[in-house]
Amino acid sequence: MSLPPNDKTTSPTPQQTFTPEQIEAFYFSAARTGETELLQEFIKAGMDINHQNHDGHTALVIASYNNHISTTQYLLAAGADPNIKDKTGATALTGVAFKGYTQIAKMLIQAGAEVDSQNTLGRTPLMFAILFGRTEIISLLLAAGANPEHKDGEGVTPIQLAQHHGNIHLITSFKRD
Repeated sequence: MSLPPNDKTTSPTPQQTFTPEQIEAFYFSAARTGETELLQEFIKAGMDINHQNHDGHTALVIASYNNHISTTQYLLAAGADPNIKDKTGATALTGVAFKGYTQIAKMLIQAGAEVDSQNTLGRTPLMFAILFGRTEIISLLLAAGANPEHKDGEGVTPIQLAQHHGNIHLITSFKRD
């Protein structure tokens, strides 16, 4: 008795291989969509947890920017560095301050994220939180020691930004005891 030639029991299926570029794309896609288990498999297989794509983004930057709390938590617990900067000098905390994700900001700060990290224009997470009216993030950053008197590349401070954007109510938050 002979089996049909396409029967899977008679011939092994060829192993599918992927290029390094495809593997990288799958890795960052898993971070973008919050697929924690898939990221775990990539890291178990040897993927550098702090690998940066062409824009300098890490899986942590991408997962946190997309508000994937459990994925961010896993990456931090597995050793992801919260202070790696992308090509614009932004860190994961910078993006989270811009987006207003307080829970993730707390996790990043607890993991050692630098609250006064500057991008290429000298802007800090506090400045982005002010620009986008993220009051919870502003309070969190100030409580964590963010400097409200830091001057960016244009000589502008967070206090001046708050005044310029009509957020006078934020000014009282800047007073240090």
